[in-house]
Amino acid sequence: MSVKEEIHAQIVGGLAGAKFPIKTPEQLLSAFPDGANTTCKAGDIEVTAGQAGKLLKASDFPFKNAKKVADVIVERAGL
Repeated sequence: MSVKEEIHAQIVGGLAGAKFPIKTPEQLLSAFPDGANTTCKAGDIEVTAGQAGKLLKASDFPFKNAKKVADVIVERAGL
C-alpha cells in the first residue's frame, strides 16, 4: 500500500462513526476521534486532522461521505 493509500484509508477509518453530510470545517474536525489532533501516519509522513483541514475550502462542503473527504485531502496534500 502506498503512503497515499495508507493516509486515505486512515482518514476514512477515522471518520467511520461520523454522521454525514458534514457541512462545516468545525463539524469535520469534531467528527474525528481526537478532533484536530487526530493523526494519520504512513512511512515518514504524519498529518493531523487540523493540518489537513487547512487544505479544504468552503466550496468543498458539504461532504457526503468519508471517502470524499479523504480524496480531497490526499489530492491537495500532494501525496
